[in-house]
Amino acid sequence: MTNSDTTNGTMNDDAQAPNETAEKDTSDWVTGGEPMTGPQRSYLQTLAQEAKRDLPDGLTKAEASDLIDELQQETGRGQG
Repeated sequence: MTNSDTTNGTMNDDAQAPNETAEKDTSDWVTGGEPMTGPQRSYLQTLAQEAKRDLPDGLTKAEASDLIDELQQETGRGQG
């Protein structure tokens, strides 16, 4: 691709590919202080069980995301 805009059918080098998501530090999340979501809780329960670890109560969305990353490393899950 060239460094041109999308008007001629190409993406510029600064454009993000459609299937990529920008990773933002969890401390910068606007909603990071809200309680974790149901899907986060469910996945964390699975990961914690596999890692033989207890799941802390009252996690925020950001804390849950960080713990998911940690437990994925520990269990080998989520690695493509």
